[in-house]
Amino acid sequence: MITVSFYKQDGVALGVRTERGILDVQAAASRFTEWSDAPVTIEALIDGGDKSRQLLDKLTDAAYQDESLFLQEEELKLAPVVPRPSKIVCVGLNYRKHADECNLPYPETPILFSKFANALAGHGEDVPLPKESEKIDYEAELAIVIGKRASNVTEEEALSYVYGYCSANDVSARDLQFATSQWLLGKTCDKFCPIGPYLVSADQVGNPDQLQIRTYVNGELRQNSNTFDMIFSCSQIISYISRHFPLLPGDVILTGTPEGVITGLPVEKQVWLKDQDVVSVEIEKLGRLTNTFCQA
Repeated sequence: MITVSFYKQDGVALGVRTERGILDVQAAASRFTEWSDAPVTIEALIDGGDKSRQLLDKLTDAAYQDESLFLQEEELKLAPVVPRPSKIVCVGLNYRKHADECNLPYPETPILFSKFANALAGHGEDVPLPKESEKIDYEAELAIVIGKRASNVTEEEALSYVYGYCSANDVSARDLQFATSQWLLGKTCDKFCPIGPYLVSADQVGNPDQLQIRTYVNGELRQNSNTFDMIFSCSQIISYISRHFPLLPGDVILTGTPEGVITGLPVEKQVWLKDQDVVSVEIEKLGRLTNTFCQA
């Protein structure tokens, strides 16, 4: 299943991406009352597990007879695919070639930091350039969305706790990030965590450690790698985090970025993101996430 979150007058709505367009789930549930138990929010879909997905599948099938329930994607204002996660956990320095370009040793355990909810942004949303920073960078990342509570899970079972995956951009203010030994300040400025445009369920993705991942800046290819280059796999990351604190349904994990970021270039070649730069993150099977950077 491929879902989107989009803005309506009364808040953020759930949509299902189909060949006919984006199904307005809330409107469909009102039209076909026999499927009124189907989840109408992304939180209910994730929390409800397999039963919720089955109900939403049946509602989607029923809705095909009513064309008015389907919206054109390009006409929607998309929200972050998971609008209200309880946690956004990020992994630093998790690609071998990225560590190489930064002249840093491979970490022995995952380097964890966090972003706050104010950093979330949707596909197509403008990302403001903070006045306090002059060194804004992009980071294409595979995002994991947790499907059920995970505490002390093994690596072998870790992926069974995943609802799905999406593309993410771990936007970073490098001068703020490296001003101290703590990275938080440079990582959680407003809109510094675009995720989307789609949330793709795990069954449609397959092996998350074998996905092409790319970044384009104003159409120029900057990052071009594969999640196979990750130092710690998705299952290792989930297991490691869950041994220290529980992961809850809807929690988002950003798994690190490959080589090709601005901070990995020689100083004389570093040209930081500026007003009206357009950055696209594209991950195999997950779609293309695009945002424009603008003056705050």
